[in-house]
Amino acid sequence: MNYTHEVENMCPVAKGPHHGPAPIPEEGKWVKATQISDISGLSHGVGWCAPQQGACKITLNVKEGIIEEALVETLGCSGMTHSAAMAAEILQGKTILEALNTDLVCDAINVAMREIFKQLVYGRTQTAFSEDGLPIGASLEDLGKGLCSQVGTMFATNKKGVRYMQMAEGYILSVGLDKNNEAIGYKFVKTGKMLEDIRHGVDPKEAYEKNIGTYGRYDDAVKYIDPREE
Repeated sequence: MNYTHEVENMCPVAKGPHHGPAPIPEEGKWVKATQISDISGLSHGVGWCAPQQGACKITLNVKEGIIEEALVETLGCSGMTHSAAMAAEILQGKTILEALNTDLVCDAINVAMREIFKQLVYGRTQTAFSEDGLPIGASLEDLGKGLCSQVGTMFATNKKGVRYMQMAEGYILSVGLDKNNEAIGYKFVKTGKMLEDIRHGVDPKEAYEKNIGTYGRYDDAVKYIDPREE
C-alpha cells in the first residue's frame, strides 16, 4: 500500500473503541453483518428504466448471502419481459453482491436489484422478525391462484371518463354505470384461473364462464359498457 509523503510524516494516533456494525433484524434474530454470507431474508425491490417506460419488481429469498429464489415481474415494456426471463436464470445461485454487479439486461431490472440489495443489507425485509424466514417458493404466494402477477390497468380522459381494464381479480369484461353514468361495479374473468382450467382439460367455453365474477354494485347498474370498445 502506498502512502503520501504527508501521511508518512504524521505521528500515529491510537484508535479507541472498535465501532462494529449496528445489528440488523434478520429472520427472527439480530445480526452484525460484516460479510455477504451474513445476509438472509425475503424482500422486494422496484426499479424503472431511464425513460421510465417500464417498471420491474424483484422478489428475492436470500439464505446466508445466496439467492435461493427469485421472482421477476415486469410492466409497461414488451422487451423487458424477455429480459426478465434472462434475469430469472441469472439470479438464482448467485450471492447478492454478485447479482448487484451482474448486467441483468434491462435498466429497470438492474435498478430493482439495486433497491432490493439496499433492503436486504439494511434489514428492511418482509422476514426481519420471522424466525428462520420463509421457505423457498414463498414469493409465489404474491401471485395468487393461477400464478399470475397482480396487475391493475386503468385509462381515463377528461372528456369521456374512466375505463377499468384490469384489476387484481382479472381482466375486465364490462363496467356497470348508474343513472348518473358513474361507475359502480364491473364484471371480470379470472384470467390465470381460467387458463389453468383449460390447461387441465376443461372446455375453454366452460372455463371462461366458470371464472366470471362481478364486483361492487354491478347488478344494480342501469347501463353496461365494454371498456375497450365503448
